[in-house]
Amino acid sequence: MSVIWHDLECGGYAEDMPVWRSLADEQGDPVLDVGAGTGRITLDLARRGHQVTALDCDVVLINALRERAGELRVETVVADARDFELGRRFALCMVPMQTIQLLGGEPGRADFLRCARRHLLDGGVVAIALSEELECFDAEADSLVPPPDICEREGIVYSSQPTAVRVEPAGFVLERQRETVAVDGRRTVEQDLVRLDHLTAGGLEREAGAVGMLPAGRRTIAPTPDYVGSTVVMLRG
Repeated sequence: MSVIWHDLECGGYAEDMPVWRSLADEQGDPVLDVGAGTGRITLDLARRGHQVTALDCDVVLINALRERAGELRVETVVADARDFELGRRFALCMVPMQTIQLLGGEPGRADFLRCARRHLLDGGVVAIALSEELECFDAEADSLVPPPDICEREGIVYSSQPTAVRVEPAGFVLERQRETVAVDGRRTVEQDLVRLDHLTAGGLEREAGAVGMLPAGRRTIAPTPDYVGSTVVMLRG
């Protein structure tokens, strides 16, 4: 079921795709996709002819990606972004959709940056998407809330409704209510929480400098009615 929820909540996002396509075309192969999930970006780039390695800590998501890849030039790896050793180097290491803000604060980000630097070819780039600010809301108090994401699989309707974005001292908490309804009317409801660390583009560049990496530019991904905007920070080893 984790594959369905991941596809439902993340799979429809496409506003960042032009940035990743452009960077892959500019940097060339091979490409490393960190936090690849079920393959939203990996599969798109592979269909465009790129050689991509997809890395994620969730074996269920990676297995789904591998099955979807078929004969495409895709390799899959189950590993923690803070501690991996792949034995090869990449022209581009991508970290989409605020994955960098899920690594447990500055120590976790430093571990990732060291891993990424070790895996870069000469002239290679690490490109990291982050969101500095999120628009807070609470469904219990606000009249305008984002619409639910809904899909149907084998007769079961899945609905994921954003219910709140809250500020905490260390970051943001994103709350969703996940609901399923079967053909016979059986219903399940569960809450899902995601915590994102506070992080700015400048702060990430300073942290990267501490492990020997240099800023290599930024790109902007505009917000949509359903998704927050982000900044892509580029770094060189």
